[in-house]
Amino acid sequence: MEAFWISLVVIFVAELGDKSQLMAMTFATRFRAWPVLAGITIATTVVHLVSVGVGGLAGDLLPTTAITVVAGLAFLGFALWTLRGDELTDEEAAKAQKAQRTVRSAIIAVTVAFFLAELGDKTMLATITLATQHGWLGTWIGSTVGMVAADALAILVGRMLGRHLPERVIRYGAAAAFAVFGVILLLEALLA
Repeated sequence: MEAFWISLVVIFVAELGDKSQLMAMTFATRFRAWPVLAGITIATTVVHLVSVGVGGLAGDLLPTTAITVVAGLAFLGFALWTLRGDELTDEEAAKAQKAQRTVRSAIIAVTVAFFLAELGDKTMLATITLATQHGWLGTWIGSTVGMVAADALAILVGRMLGRHLPERVIRYGAAAAFAVFGVILLLEALLA
């Protein structure tokens, strides 16, 4: 239990103001809250499982520079995709009303974005460090819960903003946020 609580608090605090929290807010302006939270939970669960595995075996086995470059390029791709916007055909609009395709796409987009963003991120490194000092199971569950809780707060804020802003502002803002994340990640890789 000690590993759970320490990991929960450390990761929750580390996540506050992190790019992942800003991503959660951005995604929440475009998609319903539960697919965003589901995508975050899936990505976080996997990344933190890898983190505790790495932390349990050694300290630095991941080539974080290469992962950071891939994540940066992916974010620039998300920015372009967001700027382009999505046009629905009549058939797709009918499917969207049933919400199956939209929910699935949202979960996949959020999962991939968060998975890439968290690889080599400070919360992943913090989880690796915690796993070297505490039990892997408590660290894994605590760090996952801490991150999902912090990002859930961002989703709530994103949903509130999404109700009050025009779609065009949200689209440009989201594209700018993804572009900034991409550039930051690429700069981190170049400076490493």
